Amino acid sequence: MTDHDPILAKIRKLLAKAEDQAATEQEAELYTAKAAALIADYGIDQALLAEAVPGADVVGDRVVDLEAPYAKDKAELLADVAVRLRCRAVLRRSRGGAGTIHSVHLFGHESDLVRTDLLFTSLLMQSATWLSRTPVPHLDHPAAFRRSWMAGFRIAIANRLSDAERVAEEAAAHRTAASGRSTGLVLADRSAQVTQRVAETYPRLGTARPRKLSGSGMSDGFDAGQRADLGGAAGGRFAGNRQSLPAS
Repeated sequence: MTDHDPILAKIRKLLAKAEDQAATEQEAELYTAKAAALIADYGIDQALLAEAVPGADVVGDRVVDLEAPYAKDKAELLADVAVRLRCRAVLRRSRGGAGTIHSVHLFGHESDLVRTDLLFTSLLMQSATWLSRTPVPHLDHPAAFRRSWMAGFRIAIANRLSDAERVAEEAAAHRTAASGRSTGLVLADRSAQVTQRVAETYPRLGTARPRKLSGSGMSDGFDAGQRADLGGAAGGRFAGNRQSLPAS
């Protein structure tokens, strides 16, 4: 799980092509299909390798601070990506000098945290690009429209990630069936380890209530989420402020 991993390098190259401003929507969609499959397969491969080599992929955690504008919406996107990639996410907020501070406490095996890092950084950049190109309807408040757009984007991404992970799990189960290894049991055991770590850290964790959104941008955001590349991004750790969304 280093910067020299050939699979991660290939994912980054696909993403670089998809993020190119000159790329057409059709080209981005082609990169998306391949990248989504690669990142799902990478997660399965790392899980099976760790099962054979105990201690190779331990459970870790990290806190990601999200910056305005739309910090809460970014946090919700990160949480949805993390959960689909077999991590757990605790949304947090606190008061600071500039107002409410939103952050996400992530838990997961290192390989899954790496996948979440790459993908969220990419999606944050892509959503900012697509949203900047989407006109706000005349009768909509800009902030309300953009929040609903981001909700639609997030839903589409979550659906696509769930599908990609399911396909990768089914393919892995077929490959390993003859050896007697159960991919499902391996993944279930890993999920239980992460869940236990969350429970130890947050023994009284509650359930977040869904927000009510008034803007009309959900359909446009969903369509953009269908086009987004799911590969990853070249660069550092959970760059939540790397590219800002349009201000209200």
